[in-house]
Amino acid sequence: MFSFVLRKLATVVPTFIGITLVAFALIRLIPGDPIEVMVGERRLDPEMHKAAMIRLGLDKPLHEQYFRYVSDLVHGDLGISLVTREPVTKEFLTLFPATVELAFCALILAVVVGLALGMTAGLKRGSIFDQSVMGVATFGYSMPIFWWGLILIMFFSVQLGWTPVSGRIDIEYDIAQRTGFLLIDSWLSPDEGAFKSALMHLILPSIVLGTIPMAVVARMTRSSMLEVLREDYIRTARAKGLAPTRVVVVHALRNALIPVITVIGLQTGTLLAGAVLTETIFSWPGIGKWLVDSISRRDYPVVQAGILISATTFIVVNLVVDILYGVVNPRIRSAK
Repeated sequence: MFSFVLRKLATVVPTFIGITLVAFALIRLIPGDPIEVMVGERRLDPEMHKAAMIRLGLDKPLHEQYFRYVSDLVHGDLGISLVTREPVTKEFLTLFPATVELAFCALILAVVVGLALGMTAGLKRGSIFDQSVMGVATFGYSMPIFWWGLILIMFFSVQLGWTPVSGRIDIEYDIAQRTGFLLIDSWLSPDEGAFKSALMHLILPSIVLGTIPMAVVARMTRSSMLEVLREDYIRTARAKGLAPTRVVVVHALRNALIPVITVIGLQTGTLLAGAVLTETIFSWPGIGKWLVDSISRRDYPVVQAGILISATTFIVVNLVVDILYGVVNPRIRSAK
């Protein structure tokens, strides 16, 4: 098991180096001078423009800027925002809980509903319920996030008035930031109605962000259940007279979940990518919206940090999933 974990960790290092290159290069491929974007319609004379470039370190050759960026990363420094002049790490720690809270709620929704629908569809193969679940899963997977979010806002927020349109909580509540997770902070707050307000603001973004992972989990669970139910040991368990519930839960579901675990891990990583669009649609003050705003302002350090953090989170999640997969299935550990 130890050598298996080491092999997995060895693959992370070159991947991480590649991510730093991509994060550094991508934002610089976008046309536009960051100094001119920062000053807006005001114009700087050439001397002031040159002084700003020197002060921000943008006058150096690209390879020097890259090595300085990597050197700062090694020391745990993500840099200083060109726009706010605040440490990127500080801004990230302020906004990250909002994204984690949204992604966590979306993942819970996707896993619980996806597993229930997929397992039931697998057990009722060929039925109307099975066909309906597969139709809904296909519809959910092919739905563009931006369009799906606007449809839900138009129906539930504008027409019915059931849910808020944007933000994390109503403006009338001033919640003390204890953990950064608004559901927890509002629960601890003495303000009546604060928790309900935070919960209502989470519903639509969580549904939009969790729709695609839910469809993937449902389809994979159904497929895996059908495959496992055809195995000889399932027929043997039934021939022994075991209760149908025991056969499904103890013998079939446990083995059917092995490939589903991998899929859930991959979908956890993709939630971060989906959060960029979802947070933009709902004006959710998280990492995704922060990254989009920073791209438009050519804020190099923030964009680099956002891409790096998102990619690193994706890598870590997949590494954990691979290790868990090796724990569940010992044959994977011996595979070269």
